[in-house]
Amino acid sequence: MSTPPLNARQPRRNRYLLMRHGHSEANASGLIISRPERGLSGFGLSRQGHAQLEGLLADWRWPLPDRLLHSDFRRTAETAEWVGRHFGLPLSPHAGLRERSFGELEGLSDGCYADVWTLDADDPRHQAFGVESVTSVADRMLAVIAALEVETHGETILLVSHGDPLQILLTALEGRPLSAHRNREPLPPASITPLS
Repeated sequence: MSTPPLNARQPRRNRYLLMRHGHSEANASGLIISRPERGLSGFGLSRQGHAQLEGLLADWRWPLPDRLLHSDFRRTAETAEWVGRHFGLPLSPHAGLRERSFGELEGLSDGCYADVWTLDADDPRHQAFGVESVTSVADRMLAVIAALEVETHGETILLVSHGDPLQILLTALEGRPLSAHRNREPLPPASITPLS
């Protein structure tokens, strides 16, 4: 059975809060860490990331989450641990919320992102440098929400993920071309974006 496409105008059974992980060691080092071989066990939160989360949780202005799902990368898992501890929530790692894979650019300068994003704007299906295509990221991120819409009702669900996947998800939900995902204002580390 196929799931109908989700969009921003379609009513949802649950409320969703999208959270980008706090500032990480990869951010501090200016490195692309996008593959599980390195991201699952290394490059967690930086001191700056810890401070961001402390401030965010002290000044929480959003609905209290009932559930917490997160990418299983270390930086997102550590972010989720802070939030889960604060609200007394169990953690649910979910591979569907992982960072976009940047293929051959793994471990290189984060200045290489711009090369990929330029190609994204021409073709969201491209896989240059072995990167995961924008369309593939959108499909897996939308699938996470679609599954939750079937499983639960009336909950506030916090999804902790990464900058590129969240930008792509928001672009898809807005019904805009996926090639325009970088036209959105970038989501800062440790930020919350409610889905209305």
